[in-house]
Amino acid sequence: MAKAARKRIFGFLWLAIVFALLWVYLLRPISPRTGPTPVQLNDGWAVETDVNAHFNPTALRHAIEALLDGSFNVHSIIVERHGRLVAEYYQGGRDNSLYGLVGARHSFSATDMHDVRSIGKSVTGLLVGIAQEQGAIAELSSPVLTLYPELQDLATPEKQNITLENLLDMSSGLRWREGSGTFNDELNLMWKRDIPRYVLSHDIETPPGSRYNYNGGGTALLADLITRTTKQPLDEFARKHLFEPLGIRDWEWVGDLHGRPMSFSGLRMRPRDLLKLGRLMLDKGRWGNLQVVPAAWVEKSLTPKFVTDVSDFKYAKQWWAGSVTWKDKALSWHAGFGNGGQRLFIVPELDLAIVTTAGAYGELPTAIAVNKLLQAIVDTAK
Repeated sequence: MAKAARKRIFGFLWLAIVFALLWVYLLRPISPRTGPTPVQLNDGWAVETDVNAHFNPTALRHAIEALLDGSFNVHSIIVERHGRLVAEYYQGGRDNSLYGLVGARHSFSATDMHDVRSIGKSVTGLLVGIAQEQGAIAELSSPVLTLYPELQDLATPEKQNITLENLLDMSSGLRWREGSGTFNDELNLMWKRDIPRYVLSHDIETPPGSRYNYNGGGTALLADLITRTTKQPLDEFARKHLFEPLGIRDWEWVGDLHGRPMSFSGLRMRPRDLLKLGRLMLDKGRWGNLQVVPAAWVEKSLTPKFVTDVSDFKYAKQWWAGSVTWKDKALSWHAGFGNGGQRLFIVPELDLAIVTTAGAYGELPTAIAVNKLLQAIVDTAK
């Protein structure tokens, strides 16, 4: 091929690449905002026809749209109370997803899946409860290393005290850095072949069970134990015993470099389906006539044990907790949190559940803003 012809071909290729990038990042049309009226879909959700009975509709709308109008790149907000959808908003925007083009423009609607990131940890916690009810997972007081005979070379006296409950409560005592700074132990979970050895090889920093320290490695260990004891991949176990009973069919659990579902960050769901998990928790593990998660496990999950290093929030069994004020009374909330503005909030005393999704991964202002939205919505509740 002549040199001039090759130059023309490379020139066309570069132009095509530049145009594709301009399209994805600047020019691609994205969906306009929809809401506040919930979308009618045949997915198990009923729509509230009398919002005024449960909220000040104007105040609710202002609270939600104030966040959507901001620079926080929020993609969806859904509110349900007493099992009926009250408000539902979607809008397109940037999505700095690890699983797509970083910062690309995307449209979002009621039928689109969204990364929920570390909310997958909370889902994994529920799967542990289901597996234990089935007799697969050992008692929570069981030392983790007794479940891994091949790792006895790691069994120092301190590590022998790490229990399943410590993994669930993120109180294993292992020296683990995640969520801040340039080094992140969780990133290695995406490519390490032997996850149990990688996680348990970390040094002990504090006595197990004495202090909270955010640790996705513990979640990965729990997922590994579910797979080992049930003889099912984590996503297959979740499909059969959690998602299908709730009528959740459009979801995926992104795998690591070895094809294993990333329990600590890889879950993708429709926001409406994520909201079903909130209703499940509010109804003590029931969905309709089905007891999907043991009621006793839900109660444990909603009983916070450890003070965290995030605001005044607490933690237990892969679920966050805190409080809001309603009519001068403090009410407890519980939540699954995901990086980028992914939230599943429930307020049991108001029988209220809220979901947000966003594309602001690693952006603290958005995390703060979606957390404040909970109080703003509660302020409008009757």
